Amino acid sequence: MQSISRAFAVLRALAVGPQGVTDVADSVGLPKSTVARLLTSLEAVGAVAQDDTGGDYRIGQGLIDIIGAAGDDRGLLAAARPHLHSLVNQVGETAGVSVRADRTVYYLDQVEPESEVQVRSWIGEYCPLHLVPSGLVYLAHLSPESLEEYLAGGLEATTANSVVDPDALRTRLVQIASAGYVWVYEEFAAGINSAAAPVLNEEGTAVAALHVHGPAYRFPDPNRTHDIGLMLIAAASNLAEHLAGRAPLSM
Repeated sequence: MQSISRAFAVLRALAVGPQGVTDVADSVGLPKSTVARLLTSLEAVGAVAQDDTGGDYRIGQGLIDIIGAAGDDRGLLAAARPHLHSLVNQVGETAGVSVRADRTVYYLDQVEPESEVQVRSWIGEYCPLHLVPSGLVYLAHLSPESLEEYLAGGLEATTANSVVDPDALRTRLVQIASAGYVWVYEEFAAGINSAAAPVLNEEGTAVAALHVHGPAYRFPDPNRTHDIGLMLIAAASNLAEHLAGRAPLSM
């Protein structure tokens, strides 16, 4: 029972974002050696994952799959997986799915291409809505009152490209709602470009977002930006159809 309680404490610590062994040990109040053994056992069953040897740990795919199967979102993770694989095959870069968490988006899952150069995993991370494409498509579908409440909460910048002027953001969101997708060029993290489209329910509310991202030096091909946007719209629309019970889980 003690081992189960300790393992659960470790998982709760990682739920806020990737951490190293020392940080987890400090968070849960356990010896570093004990936490290291727990993480090794949890990694063996897929409950946690480590991106690189000696790197931070994050929530693993095995646990994410369980959460997706049991959650109130009717298996969003399982439903999104085929669409993520399809986007990776079409675009050649990482594809992911996220949901809104108050003033942030939470990255639930991602699928990586077979490439020697990849960006790090964002699974389990929280990012401000106005700085990432998945968040921007959420903002573009908020009511005017909810949008103004968000803007009044302050807009932080994380790179020189971050858009934090409220008027500029309002104009941009109108364009996003019209286009159905958005591109972000190194606005949250230097060296990463990304695009996203919203998964809308029957009321037109964004219930999730699909995105693709890659290293800025190679992504995107300027000649493919609109095509990639249309791919995201199609994938998000197909996922919405499945979540609404109007389409089977297939591609």
